[in-house]
Amino acid sequence: VMGHVGLTPQSVHRMGGYRVQGKEEAQRQQLRDDARAVEEAGAFAVVLEGMPTDLAGEITEELTVPTIGIGAGPRCDGQILVMHDLLGLFEEFRPKFVKRFGELKRPVRDAIRAYADEVRRGKFPGREHSF
Repeated sequence: VMGHVGLTPQSVHRMGGYRVQGKEEAQRQQLRDDARAVEEAGAFAVVLEGMPTDLAGEITEELTVPTIGIGAGPRCDGQILVMHDLLGLFEEFRPKFVKRFGELKRPVRDAIRAYADEVRRGKFPGREHSF
């Protein structure tokens, strides 16, 4: 099991939206406690999401399991981004912590349209794509 502490998208409405977690000292302590509890429960790693860099660094130093950051700065043991964000598949929404490593929305859309068109016209699959 991999734990997840900080901004948890499944709880975003309860947390008041997509907001950085751990700005206030009481919340910072709660996030530290949560990370330790997840580790003690047997998690092999902990995702730290949407929290200040210094807090993520402190948690990383306190834990013996690796931390994986997403919007938690460079001091985590590893990093992750949502594939759709890093490939630039959505133009309308870009969290502050996302760096786009490609702009693939148009070519992906064009490829899917070409596929659907060939299926509708009976061109795909052809003999060369069949057993």
